[in-house]
Amino acid sequence: MINYETQIVVIAAGPSGLAAAVQAAEDGAKVIVLEKSASVGGAANMGMGPLGIGTRYQKQQMIDITVEKAFNMFMEYTHYNVDARLVKKYFEQSADTIEWLEEMGVQFEGAFRYFPKSEATWHIVKTDHGIGPRAASFMNKALYERAVELGVQFLLETPAKKIIMKDGKVGGVIGIDKTGQEIEISCQAAIICTGGAGSNKQLIQEETGLKHGEDLFSFAIPGLTGDGMKMAWEAGAGKTQVRIEMAASIEGMEELPQGISNIFSQPNLLVNKLGKRVMNEEQMQNSTYLSNVVVHQKDKICYSIVDSSIVKHYVRNGVDNVSLVRTNPDVSDFYDGIKMAQENNNKDLYIANSIEELAQMAGIDETALIDTVDRYNDYCDSVDEEFFKDHRFLRPLIKAPYYCAKIRTGGYGTVGGIKINENCEAVNESFEPVPGLYAAGADSCNIYDDSYMFLLPGNSMGYAVNTGRIAGMSAAEYVEI
Repeated sequence: MINYETQIVVIAAGPSGLAAAVQAAEDGAKVIVLEKSASVGGAANMGMGPLGIGTRYQKQQMIDITVEKAFNMFMEYTHYNVDARLVKKYFEQSADTIEWLEEMGVQFEGAFRYFPKSEATWHIVKTDHGIGPRAASFMNKALYERAVELGVQFLLETPAKKIIMKDGKVGGVIGIDKTGQEIEISCQAAIICTGGAGSNKQLIQEETGLKHGEDLFSFAIPGLTGDGMKMAWEAGAGKTQVRIEMAASIEGMEELPQGISNIFSQPNLLVNKLGKRVMNEEQMQNSTYLSNVVVHQKDKICYSIVDSSIVKHYVRNGVDNVSLVRTNPDVSDFYDGIKMAQENNNKDLYIANSIEELAQMAGIDETALIDTVDRYNDYCDSVDEEFFKDHRFLRPLIKAPYYCAKIRTGGYGTVGGIKINENCEAVNESFEPVPGLYAAGADSCNIYDDSYMFLLPGNSMGYAVNTGRIAGMSAAEYVEI
């Protein structure tokens, strides 16, 4: 066995772990980071940036968002089912965190909405290739370089396996290095930042009742198996409910041009397998709302339906709503995408010459769908008496061919599992801190209750970086006692 000695061990080097390591080291602590993969950043390398409230970018862009406004929005959204002290602390610190990152050389494009109905809280990291996925990898690189500069030691390809408790306090961490040899690190504090259990199908089913690949199509990042949660529970931390960070998935889009998914995410007719409408389709732009709707339908599936006249309108004029994932209103590649789907025998898209044929192909109740389309077309000439959709988005389905796409429950992985307080101390079921044990990021994220707060975008990464900092501060103070 190889032995190390330090003050704080950070378990995993995603954004929460990197932030915790840097903050603790800046506060004077000796830190070792264990990371099971061969590189740092984790799943956040695919992301774009963190939330910020009251930043200079928002002030420069005349964006009216304050900590008070965001806090009240958040607490009302969650019906006060979450830790108000943690939410407030996170939001209050978020603007300072943007400046903290800038001091390390991170640059930001500004503050952005994710979709039209959201607030401009998403601070997209500036890259050398414009706005888009993987921007946050530049932030993670800067955090890693700052940590190394501060003397933080990284042990890559070295997963943590167990937290050693001595006299009721954290006394060390056991890991396995890349040669397969066991290591033991003596320490006074451990910060768990392992990113949830998005690829652990069994745990997801046990905790949520959803079966990955059958009625759930969330990201399953390799390595995110819930190791940190299990270590924390074994060490005495209390358990919170593990949930999926919901975001609906339009199926069969992976290899197709973006115009296909862009059109099917617009506020057009949405039905379930029973052939009935299920929501005001204006709200489809919030993929958390959409996923929440879908999960309550028969077989957890819905269908987005357009006709050739609607497609022609979008190709000529651009789509109604864009997002930071689908930023281009130009969908002229739709027809090429449909041709590709047909050539590849795509099982998630349906093209039919009548509503009857479409219902039969997709497995939708035929009689009900015909009735729904008839009534929907009537609404297009008057008002939506069913769900009150804005008349701007009411377009009748009258011209073949008709196009239909499956929408399933999806998401970004799991959130929650480890019970913490506002100082990111892991606490037991009686809410008493487990001495020396801390948690940050997805493993500890129980601030959304049953729905991800997508109206304040950047929340996943914002929560990770800010709770990482809070945990780092708390742990550094603890080891100096």
